[in-house]
Amino acid sequence: MQNRNSPLSPEVWLADMFASKAVQKGAVVRRKARDIERFVGMDRFMAEIERRGFRAVEICGQIVIFCNRAPVRLLNRQTPLSLKESGPEIL
Repeated sequence: MQNRNSPLSPEVWLADMFASKAVQKGAVVRRKARDIERFVGMDRFMAEIERRGFRAVEICGQIVIFCNRAPVRLLNRQTPLSLKESGPEIL
């Protein structure tokens, strides 16, 4: 559901987000899912995430974007932190 009354076009919103220092450094950024829907729409946003080879997860209404192509591992107390050990789930 894109907001037609937004001062930002979807192109400008996406360009602004992906021009941030965190994205350029391959770090992690987060945005409210509601804002993504409002400014660009989730389908268009996810198409851009996939085009860039990034990964994203949703938790509590927040979209966390991993701005690199490294594997994402879900950790818990039983999951070893070493990459040499086996067991982590890779998304």
